[in-house]
Amino acid sequence: MSELLSVNLPIFILIAIGYAAAHFRLMDKQAGEGVSDYVFFIATPALVLKTMAAAKFLDAQPWGYWGAYFIGVALVWALAMWLDLRLHGKTYSESVIAGFSAGQSNTVLVGIPVILKAFGDAGAVPLFLLIAVHLPVNLTVATFLFEGRKGLHWTQIGKQLALHPMTLALVIGLVLRAAGLPPSGPVKTVVDFLADTTIPCALVAMGLALHHYGIKTPLAQTGPVIALKLIVHPAIVYLLAFHVFDMPKVWAGVAVLFAAMPTGINAFLFAARYRTGEALASSAIALSTGLALFSTFFWLWILGLGP
Repeated sequence: MSELLSVNLPIFILIAIGYAAAHFRLMDKQAGEGVSDYVFFIATPALVLKTMAAAKFLDAQPWGYWGAYFIGVALVWALAMWLDLRLHGKTYSESVIAGFSAGQSNTVLVGIPVILKAFGDAGAVPLFLLIAVHLPVNLTVATFLFEGRKGLHWTQIGKQLALHPMTLALVIGLVLRAAGLPPSGPVKTVVDFLADTTIPCALVAMGLALHHYGIKTPLAQTGPVIALKLIVHPAIVYLLAFHVFDMPKVWAGVAVLFAAMPTGINAFLFAARYRTGEALASSAIALSTGLALFSTFFWLWILGLGP
């Protein structure tokens, strides 16, 4: 518990700094939106480019590993959208945010230390492989769901996706990696600087948003999203990874713990970018991060890694 608390505590401190900045009127709602835009359009693409340019992929793709994890993402995403639309009467746009919040894991702040502590060096390859594709895939799907609903033609949707900052960063990173030309010198320094600001700035922006919106989203709406993220998603991945697809046990365990992580900050950044569902995303992140202190122990026990 103390180790998980030490991992999660910096998250809450950075959120609290943003909340305090808003409370004492050091930064207003417009400033928070500006910080969110900076993270979404500049810092996160730099992080994606940095990650993809240095990513090490296997010669033979672990399709069972991808399938176990992303089938789980698809199912909880779809279920969260359905619940938001049918049971809570929310708009389609808000339901996309609910789906993103249910399917997006906190990979860096919580996932890396927890998974490497559980599996050691043996878990590093499957962990970083999934980190490399997790965010780009989810952001691309979320963008497609948003832009496709606007009645755009397929060519227009393709153009929107092609010019999306995350897509551009992903493609540039893969091209640099294929060419054996990762960022170096002053360019690498700039990319690293920008990438390193992603998490702290995003969490401060979320604190600003929490002050504005509060945890006002009814538990009847937030609760199912959190349950899908912390319980249903890892349960689906556990079933697929251990009983359907063939993969090493360490890879299966990494996939389960990855799915069991709380909602990632990018769900809020995406909501802030489209100015919809911010209250739901910020509430889901804050509450799921706190509850993950307990649910993670359950999944460690299921995997035979608990105390």
